[in-house]
Order: sequence, then C-alpha cells, then structure tokens
Amino acid sequence: MRPQRRGQSFGKTLLATTLFFLAIASCSQPGPAIMPQDTARASLPSSGQVQTIRMARADWDTSWFEAEIFRQLLQGLGYTVAEPKTMNDTAFWDAVSRNEVDFWPSGWFPNSDKKLAQVQHRVAVVGHVVRAGALQGYLVDKKTSDQYGITDLQKLKQPEIAKLFDTDSDGNADLTGCNPDWTCREVIEHQLKAYGLGATVKQVQGDYNSLMARAIARFREDKPILFYTWTPNWTVGKLVPGKDVVWLEVPFPSLPAEQKDKERLTKVSGVKGCVDDPCEMGWPPNDIRVVANKEFLEKNPKIKRLFELIEIPLQDISDQNARMFERENNQEDLHRNAREWIARHKNEVDRWLRDARGANHR
Repeated sequence: MRPQRRGQSFGKTLLATTLFFLAIASCSQPGPAIMPQDTARASLPSSGQVQTIRMARADWDTSWFEAEIFRQLLQGLGYTVAEPKTMNDTAFWDAVSRNEVDFWPSGWFPNSDKKLAQVQHRVAVVGHVVRAGALQGYLVDKKTSDQYGITDLQKLKQPEIAKLFDTDSDGNADLTGCNPDWTCREVIEHQLKAYGLGATVKQVQGDYNSLMARAIARFREDKPILFYTWTPNWTVGKLVPGKDVVWLEVPFPSLPAEQKDKERLTKVSGVKGCVDDPCEMGWPPNDIRVVANKEFLEKNPKIKRLFELIEIPLQDISDQNARMFERENNQEDLHRNAREWIARHKNEVDRWLRDARGANHR
C-alpha cells in the first residue's frame, strides 16, 4: 500500500494549522518547536504579499514527505498553504511558468535542466533540499548477477543473458522503467540506444510503484529482475543493494544533449552494492531543489529565504519512504511523520525560521 494520488484531502487549512501547533506543543522537548503564537501572528505576511500559497507536489509519492515538511514550515512562518496539488513533471513545469502554482520542492537537477532552460525567464530554482545525494541507475538481483557474471549493462547485448529477464516471452529483457511523462524515461531510451541494446532490451513503462511491486513479487519467487531506480526510494529498502540486488555499471557515460556536460560526473564513489568503486552508474547524482515562480519569490523574500535554508537528510527521506510502503501509508501518517521530523530538528528549524522572518524586500 502507498498513499493514494487522488481522492485524499489534507483537511481544511485552519484545522491543519491548529493541529500542527498542538502537536508541536506536545513534544517532550522544552519550548515550542517553531515559535510561540504571538511570534506567529507578528510574522504574518505584510500587505501586498501572498496570503495563501499554492504549492504542488510530485506524482511520485516518495517525495511527499519533503513536500509536507515544507508545507508545515511555511505554516510556521505564518502563511496559509492550500492543499498541495499532485502533478506530474510536465504539468507542473507548465503550471509554474504560467503562475498557476507557486512552487514544489521536487525539482531534480540536472535531470530537469532542459525544462528549466525553456522557462527560466519565469521560473527559478532555489535552495538544496538534498545535495548530490539522489542516485539513479540500473540493478539486477544479486543471485542472477553472481551466477552469470552480470555486472555491466552491456552484458545484456547477449541474447541468452537478455532472455533471463524476459517476462512476456518475446525474447527481450524487460527493464522496469519510468512513468511515460518522467524525464528518466527519455534518458533510459537514450542509453539503450547508445549502448546498442535496442535489439535485446526494452523499457517497460507505466505506473512505477505498480511495476516495482510486480518486480518484487518476481524476486520473491526467485526469478531474475532488472529495473531502474533512484534514491531516496522505498525500493532500496525492500531490495537492498549488496544483499538482494546489485547496481550495474554502464560501459561509458552517455546522456542526452542537454546533459552532456554532466557526463564527467557519472562515476560515483562509495556506492554500496556496486561491483566497483567508484561506480560508473551512467547518471550523475542529482540535487533535489525547489522550483518556483519568479514573481512569487520576488514578492515573498521571507519564503525565498526559507527555501534557501531547508535541507533534509537523504537517510531521513529513505527511512520515511520505507515506513510509508510498509504501513504508514495515509495522510494522517504523512502529517505526523513531518511533525515528528520538525520536532527532532527543532534547533535547526528555529534558526531557519528566525532567518527567514528577517528577510526583506530587495
């Protein structure tokens, strides 16, 4: 189970805000985790600034934890935040450039460099939610890797090896890939062509979580699996690199034209579960960053400053994702997970909010 993308409500804003402060007040740590009520009133946006923030969140639910932390911190800064709108990558970039939504904290770079270049006169990237910690690449189950010596994606050029991962009896390896509207789909297609794998490997596209659930079921049946994933993601909690699966290296770095300058970054050190160190993963580590409408940021320097400061440890996101996949899979759990994270990081959060409240118009 995982949080549903539609049909769920975060509740009315006033109720959410009230519950937020009540929950923080109940924490064992002394003093408020955000700020006292009189400070909250004093920090409300001044005349001319937005009163309600229209945030979006990505349609990959592994990013919802970060989005909820941002929502609650903006409430702590004194803003009203509308229910986040769940959007796919393409729809969000169009909406934020048209000033139909204000921001989301789910931009992946350099994956989204091309999209940013198209709208950079109206859209800006700010802060680093996660710095160079978002890994991407290809994995196979460790048993099949060990048995057949599969440590490089290039090995799948051999028809007899590709057939090991054939799930629909057409002779090709079935690579569990990305949703059709995700940028990673395009990179995977580019790489399959660049590595000469078009005749033996095909990317299976669709709802990623559903596809990975099927892959995990095959793994539990002791059948070979081949898939793309990223971190943070619940998949690396269910299929642990180095124990259950291994990262495959690629024969050489090859990225689409808009990412060519990042090819030198695709060899990554310290990747657990890769046969080599550094590991030639084929994908540069990504930064996860806030993408926002420029006009929105210019009108709201306090919000911009807060966005510049918020950072969330990769391991914290991965841990929450694993709990979400296992059992904590509804909106109440998501709210609580974010409140608890804020309480655990009280001192740091307080510094962020004090700094943001001091920001002024340029």
